[in-house]
Amino acid sequence: MRRQVLSLLVENTAGVTSHISGLFSRRGYNIDSFSAGVTADPRYTRITIVASGDDQILEQIEKQLAKLEDVLDIKKLENGNSVTRELILVKIRAKDTDRQAILNVTEIFHGKIVDVTHDSMVIELTGHQEKLDAFLDLLVGYEILELARTGITGLTRGSKDVTFL
Repeated sequence: MRRQVLSLLVENTAGVTSHISGLFSRRGYNIDSFSAGVTADPRYTRITIVASGDDQILEQIEKQLAKLEDVLDIKKLENGNSVTRELILVKIRAKDTDRQAILNVTEIFHGKIVDVTHDSMVIELTGHQEKLDAFLDLLVGYEILELARTGITGLTRGSKDVTFL
């Protein structure tokens, strides 16, 4: 099984995310990650999808997405020719005696403490999935109260394959 990251440029219309996710569910394909947001032009949305499967399944996913009326462009985001990131927010139970150690680990990973209460801290961290997973591994000794991950988002490098509409 291989993992594929696809960046879709779609029309920003009601139901477009439903059409795309419906394509996956109708064919029994799994979505590992789905991230969407409006582009600089509010008529269009950029959707980043991470899917897993063998080469045949991943090829079928790409072909089926290309058939959708709202999908204007599809790019494969491959290592070396793209920039991908994910954001996590982690709420950790943190006593006064734990805060400095948590802060030290957070700083090593270039994260930010975005909220502190008398018994918890919320940490924001952005990076590759491997970096985020390594950070979470270092938090094993602490109680994670809540965790939210955005899923991968990304763009290809350079300007030669930019789609102008």
